[in-house]
Amino acid sequence: MKLKLKVENSVMLLFSIFYAIVGIAFLSTFVIYDLQLLHLGIIGVLSLITAYGMFRMKKWVIWLIVVLFFLGNTVGIITLTLASGWPAEFGVLLQLPLIIYLIITWVISIYVVAKRKEFE
Repeated sequence: MKLKLKVENSVMLLFSIFYAIVGIAFLSTFVIYDLQLLHLGIIGVLSLITAYGMFRMKKWVIWLIVVLFFLGNTVGIITLTLASGWPAEFGVLLQLPLIIYLIITWVISIYVVAKRKEFE
């Protein structure tokens, strides 16, 4: 069986993969560790929907990118602020991936908004 995926924009494919990984990570953190972390569950579900929308180049994904930009930055910056008081070994394990997530989120948001006319 041959898998046929029509990839028009390889950058969007990479961004879709990023949001799929983030969605799975946030959703699994919500389910496995603590169901009181509802905000992570919401970000996880929205990230998975965004991954699908970006892969299919749907116009509505632009709004999800904007929503995830604000949600992700809010959660990320608050978590970084709280993690600064943790012991060094725990702080670094959380802070570095979170900083990378924030940077990539900024890059994706700027790129998608600049290329919004390419979406169907």
